Amino acid sequence: MTNFKNRILFNITYYFLWVVYFIFARFLFLSYYFDKTSELKFVTTLKTFLYGILLDFSFAAYIAAIPFLIALLSIWIPKNFISKIIKIYTFLIVFIINLFMLIDIVLYKSWGVRIDSTLLNYINTPKAMLASVSTMQLVGGIFIWVILSLGMVYCFNKVLNRIIHKLKGGRFLEAPVFLLFMGALIIPIRGGFANIPINQSNVYFSTNMFANHAAVNFIWNFANTISHRTNGKNPYVHFKKDTAKHIIDKTKNQLLTANTDSILNTKKPNVIVLIWESLSAKAVGVLGGEPDVTENLNKLAKEGILFTNFYGNGVRTDKGVPAILSGYYPQPTNSIMKIPFKARKLPMLTKEMKSLGYHTAFYYGGDSNFGNMITYLRNGQIDKIVDGAEFDKENWNSKWGAHDHIFLDRFMKDLSAPNLEEPFFEVALTLTSHEPYEFPGDYKFGKNSEENLYRSAQAYTDKAIGKFIEDAKKQPWWDNTLIIILADHGHPLPKHKGYFNSPIRFQIPMVWLGGALTKTGITVDNVSAQSDLAYTLTDMLGGNPKQFQFGKQIFNTSNKQYAHFVFNKGFGTVSKNGVFVYDYVSNKPVIQKGNYQPLDSLGRAISQTAYQDFLDK
Repeated sequence: MTNFKNRILFNITYYFLWVVYFIFARFLFLSYYFDKTSELKFVTTLKTFLYGILLDFSFAAYIAAIPFLIALLSIWIPKNFISKIIKIYTFLIVFIINLFMLIDIVLYKSWGVRIDSTLLNYINTPKAMLASVSTMQLVGGIFIWVILSLGMVYCFNKVLNRIIHKLKGGRFLEAPVFLLFMGALIIPIRGGFANIPINQSNVYFSTNMFANHAAVNFIWNFANTISHRTNGKNPYVHFKKDTAKHIIDKTKNQLLTANTDSILNTKKPNVIVLIWESLSAKAVGVLGGEPDVTENLNKLAKEGILFTNFYGNGVRTDKGVPAILSGYYPQPTNSIMKIPFKARKLPMLTKEMKSLGYHTAFYYGGDSNFGNMITYLRNGQIDKIVDGAEFDKENWNSKWGAHDHIFLDRFMKDLSAPNLEEPFFEVALTLTSHEPYEFPGDYKFGKNSEENLYRSAQAYTDKAIGKFIEDAKKQPWWDNTLIIILADHGHPLPKHKGYFNSPIRFQIPMVWLGGALTKTGITVDNVSAQSDLAYTLTDMLGGNPKQFQFGKQIFNTSNKQYAHFVFNKGFGTVSKNGVFVYDYVSNKPVIQKGNYQPLDSLGRAISQTAYQDFLDK
């Protein structure tokens, strides 16, 4: 009977050892984001533990299942062997889960959600995945991981030594009882006896999304999102297919033609598109952001056309580039650019411009294999592609590629060549203003915080782009050229108040410049997004805009104009009349402002239709 009680004691102790671990992990998460935690009421902070423990119970049960089985085998197998197996299993799990815990803590700052299956999209490109981290951060992170894991192993070992040695032989009749004990783990795994198993919604208790995210067990969330990957099913279906199409067409079909005079003084201007890495409207003075970060862009905006209600459709470069060049909505947890057999079916602005007689080129100072970018670009029949391989390594920052001032000087050198073919359509994607914000010269705002590193990097790129435009004005092609400057996506920095994925995170600058403009020094406040650019350009230049099925005419002044953006497990739809932002984890709207009801239906219809189109490709 004593041996039976000892096995019961082992099972209970082992299970709650992991529950305590997850409570500690939540404490670390809240401590790391102390600035956000300090904004919560004390009771709210306590509730993150109270509600979150349901998922802690659930995943602790998953982990405990194998040791429970091993403890059962101690009826017949010597305790020394049992002890070794349990410890090897436990210590290995400690190291693995600690690694995920640290990755989760670091990524939350950029993603705004707990770690999920999106991470798998980047594992096959570890070089690109690590490029956002400085060498010091990487070495420091590994050191912390090892030390923290060894500390955890020490604590686990002390507890296990007290209980494992009591696991001795027993009676065969005990086996059915312990099998029932193992079977009982299904109760915490499912979260109780309800018909529906526990999910993230069960721990979402607050109107503050950070508090909800803190309550989520990070490793449970990761495992759950892997097990619930769509496998060809559309998780965003809300309407019948014809109904969703009708909702979209009813609004979009009013927005397909410009109702203002042409802003071009020529039918076939040269076009240069400068895609600026990670520039948020929050850092642009002329958009109401911080006044001193992009001083050159602030000046240039007054020389051309400034779009004051322009949005990025996604949160990463591999989502922003297809939105710009293919007029294609990104997917919340996938990237079509990384799936070549789907990406090759996308329409391409470069291909359309080529059919209109343009010579095309794409410039990027880094590794064009990042996110399968080169495969995507090749589908666009681009005449000339220049990437980081053409720059000396001494001119690279430590991670991403050539510094922007070097990169843009090379771009201008090629644009200054006497044998330059016109008309041309050329795209350049910058990179220095991406984490870890490493560049030569002065850091205008210092290096004492992540925000100031971001500001300094954006100021550096702003200076490089300012010089590029000054050089462009001296070129013989300037008077017949349209230059479009826009960001590839918004950014969490500089920090903003309110919901992490509120529209301000996605608002980005777009400025049109050049001698091909008939109007300058004006602003356009029509609500629009990256996905509208390809449609608008091809419509203006006499091409085939209809191939960009999700796009619309930016120069249509209707108040029906809208922008749709997606983030991990959610979407937002914005117009001049309202805002609607929806979170698919809690299955609840998180922002409803103004006349949001039409945007609710429109946003759901777009999410459903766009994702189905992605699945069908």
